[in-house]
Amino acid sequence: MRIGFVSTYPPIECGIASYTESLNIALRKLQNETFVMSQFGAEGEDVFALCHPESPTFASDIFSISVRMTPDVMHIQHEYGLYGSQRGVEIIELLLRYRLAGVPIVTTLHTVDTEFSEQEKIILKYIMEESSAVIVHEECQKDTLQRYFGPSEKIHVIEHGVRELAPIPDAKAKLDVEGKKVIMLCGYFRRSKGFHKILDIFPEICQKEEDVLLVMAGKSRNIEFADYQRDLFTRLHQSPVVDRILFLRGQFPQYTFDTIVSAADVVVLPYEKGAQSGILSQCFALGRPVVVSNLPAFKVIIERSGGGLICERDEDYVPNILKVLSDDSLRRQLQSNIKQYVEEKAGWSYIARQHIRVYQSVIKVPYGKARYVYFPEPGDQ
Repeated sequence: MRIGFVSTYPPIECGIASYTESLNIALRKLQNETFVMSQFGAEGEDVFALCHPESPTFASDIFSISVRMTPDVMHIQHEYGLYGSQRGVEIIELLLRYRLAGVPIVTTLHTVDTEFSEQEKIILKYIMEESSAVIVHEECQKDTLQRYFGPSEKIHVIEHGVRELAPIPDAKAKLDVEGKKVIMLCGYFRRSKGFHKILDIFPEICQKEEDVLLVMAGKSRNIEFADYQRDLFTRLHQSPVVDRILFLRGQFPQYTFDTIVSAADVVVLPYEKGAQSGILSQCFALGRPVVVSNLPAFKVIIERSGGGLICERDEDYVPNILKVLSDDSLRRQLQSNIKQYVEEKAGWSYIARQHIRVYQSVIKVPYGKARYVYFPEPGDQ
């Protein structure tokens, strides 16, 4: 099958870019041909960086090149703001162009909140109507869409994939934190992540656990959320246990980030809002137990995987973090649960096969038992 993506793509720093890259690699391993239509800055084999998201010709530029690649299906990775102004209005023209050309469209909605703004409702209405299939990551997101737009057989639930790999050996030694019990906060700095909550309670944790270290590994996009960053670092430097906090900064290419996360004994995700988390998937890829907030998407994944503890209230963070740090048997059990979950339900090889079933359901040509054949050249992914 030949699958075309419309998405951001590495080295562009974006969770959607990383998601598409992982799905792309997994599909190729299953003998599918793929290509990617992306923004300027994207790179890679069969990756076409040919537009700026604010360009008035965004939709026509993407469409005119992608249809010449004769795709069996086009897969759009949707996030508000990626496709033009007004919450990404260019996506509507692109959908209409593919429909007029008879090209099947699968759209993955990466953000489905419980409530939508008026602009979001208008855009989602067109996506639901013009897409051949829609993918979301959780059942609750499907329920929300059907509450707004009515029952639909178009909607498929496919989890966020998890990379299948082993933790980086000697990660603590590489970070010079050997002998420490490491609590980790990682990802982009923004208020909705709730990192300040853990900074504020860390002195209490230090009183109850010796040899504990808080590692903050984060970055920002330019001056995005600058006020919050200033507030966060003010709290950090004024902390009475600042000598037990390690802050790591950098661009964090994948191997570097994997090494950092591999050094954690527990990763805390105190998010105040969000639909799903690429960071959670990164933690599970490396077998790291998590302590999370009670966001619906987090609760579903933790209950499904058994890979962490849920904090129903802010007061739960201290006891739950201490429980994972001090109970070796619990920590090993959480890691075992994560390994089983990735192998059986969430690894990218499994997720890719689920996508293929969706693609096959929207292709209109009755190929029947015809077998698609594609053998990448040696050395290709």
